Amino acid sequence: MITGGNATVYVSNMDNAVRFYTEVLGLKLTNRFGNHFATVQVGTTLRIGLHPWSAKYPSPGTKGAVQIGLVVSDEPIAALASRLRKHGVEVSGVIESQEANYITFADPDGNPIYVGDWDPDSTEEREPHDAVGSTTS
Repeated sequence: MITGGNATVYVSNMDNAVRFYTEVLGLKLTNRFGNHFATVQVGTTLRIGLHPWSAKYPSPGTKGAVQIGLVVSDEPIAALASRLRKHGVEVSGVIESQEANYITFADPDGNPIYVGDWDPDSTEEREPHDAVGSTTS
């Protein structure tokens, strides 16, 4: 079951982005993994994930630089990937990172979506764990 989510914004400078979203917009920083990823809380139902830009991601301010991210809690990420594939959805293999294990796919209009198994309330870094069909990013 999908239990929550966030919008991810690709940023060119993590310190500037965190400063803008917290000091300028007044949002609460909910976690930060160095320059790898951070989230800020918007009200009670939305988190914005701040992700550093790199050559493999869209440039900040361009199409695709904002994505929908969902959190899965009671279904293994590999099982969710399998279920989506059965519905004809093209899904990446399970991608492991320091923050979460996740899959990526698109909605019918091609809008990018990712689903991860991270704990949105965690403030601690973690090591990736083994997952079926995993790759390392």
